Amino acid sequence: MRHILLAATLALLTPTMAQTLAASHTPNDDHNHPTVQTTAAVDGDKLHALDSALRDLWIGHVFWVRNVVTARLAGDANAESTAEQQVVANAKAIAGAFEPYYGAAAKEKLFGLLAGHYGAVKDYLGASVAKDTSGQSAATDKLLANAKEIAGFLHAANPNLPFDAVEGLLQAHGGHHIAQIQELQRKDFAAEAKTWGDMTQHMYAIADALGAAVAKQFPDKFAVR
Repeated sequence: MRHILLAATLALLTPTMAQTLAASHTPNDDHNHPTVQTTAAVDGDKLHALDSALRDLWIGHVFWVRNVVTARLAGDANAESTAEQQVVANAKAIAGAFEPYYGAAAKEKLFGLLAGHYGAVKDYLGASVAKDTSGQSAATDKLLANAKEIAGFLHAANPNLPFDAVEGLLQAHGGHHIAQIQELQRKDFAAEAKTWGDMTQHMYAIADALGAAVAKQFPDKFAVR
């Protein structure tokens, strides 16, 4: 079925897509973080601060979504509600991180798209609990469509983010969510531990690529003073 194939195969896209987005990076020995080659000298500390903030935000996303999943599977409505509130707050924070560069309207648009991403994951979780395979497939389709929307939005805002590469990264991210839900539901905790490791490293790749693209687009904000 399509959702199973997504979970099994899309994560394989991650290295290639991350390399495409990171093509403008070179190693930074001071912070073990990427730098960006632009016409102006980039302040490594400024880029490191943005990368670190984005990494924390994207890790927060997968952390709280996982808490929603475990609470739903345990039948703990209070824990699920609290975790979901944190998912929403985290999505607002991720969108807010881009407001200084792209404005309030872009922030609101991105928040809506991130809410759509979470909504599709939540739909997949609900369908999985209900053993509704058609619902799982519909939720997977929503995840794929949402990845396309987010990729289109980010590419339009910043041409340093290639549409195909961003879409592939987001599809792989959706595949991680699906795999994690399946593994937690069947109590395959060893497999889920590996998925969690892959998922967090994937979040770092996305965060670093976004930070690098922003720095490349706005070199004056990251220039050495």
